Amino acid sequence: MLKFRDEYAQIIASQLQKNQDKLRKQFKLEGKINSCYLDSLLDENDVREIYTAFPPKQEMLLLKDLREYKYVGIQIDKYHPTLSEIIYAFQDPKVVNIVSEITGFTELFADEYLYAGGFSLMDNGCFLNPHLDNSHDKDRDKYRVLNLLYYVTPNWQEEYGGNLEIWDGGLKQPCRTIHSKFNRLVIMATNTKSLHSVSKINHQGQRCCVSNYYFSNQPVENHEYFHVTSFRGRPEQKLRDFILLGDAMLRNGIRKVFKYGIKKSHYYRK
Repeated sequence: MLKFRDEYAQIIASQLQKNQDKLRKQFKLEGKINSCYLDSLLDENDVREIYTAFPPKQEMLLLKDLREYKYVGIQIDKYHPTLSEIIYAFQDPKVVNIVSEITGFTELFADEYLYAGGFSLMDNGCFLNPHLDNSHDKDRDKYRVLNLLYYVTPNWQEEYGGNLEIWDGGLKQPCRTIHSKFNRLVIMATNTKSLHSVSKINHQGQRCCVSNYYFSNQPVENHEYFHVTSFRGRPEQKLRDFILLGDAMLRNGIRKVFKYGIKKSHYYRK
């Protein structure tokens, strides 16, 4: 049975409110890239319906190169309405406000255009190399400050891969892994140091995720900055790292000349 976004939002806000002290402490652990997660966010039957609403990968946009391999859905009016309801539930002011209280980030704005958000599907062989998220919204007016990832694949085991990896000490130190567990919401800060990745999937199944970004007029750090989504090679991928560093420098250079870049942006066109 289809739930509407205000119903989802009420439950999400309530769950975050009940767990806010634990989440606040987890988010601000010293020496870690700011992040926290909450399990059992929604009723399991509702989450299974969200998972079932995901379209076949053939109906999604394939992103595949040295940087990443995944399928994304951004033009959400083409897909099952359940997906738009859950995505926009995370943009309800009740949810945004409690996330602000948990993280300490003020003046948060949700993104109705889902710039680089939406939903993603990853199956056997898919991966996401270490990277920094794009620093701004599609119009370069606001800073991207938070990434909300909601995992909806039933019975997804940690050994399958497809888990979030957070590189607290950079690529010279081991990463911290957060299992992309069914019905788990992860909240992570995005800034000039929040290097993260997704481990390669080694399982015949699909790991599905609902993604939202929050923005602010103020940067997370105490200075202004701008960068495109910038990828790196993994520690053992020396040649790939060299290539991806050059790729990031080139794309950053292009954006200094062309504010909106020369490639069609990944956002919801209403």
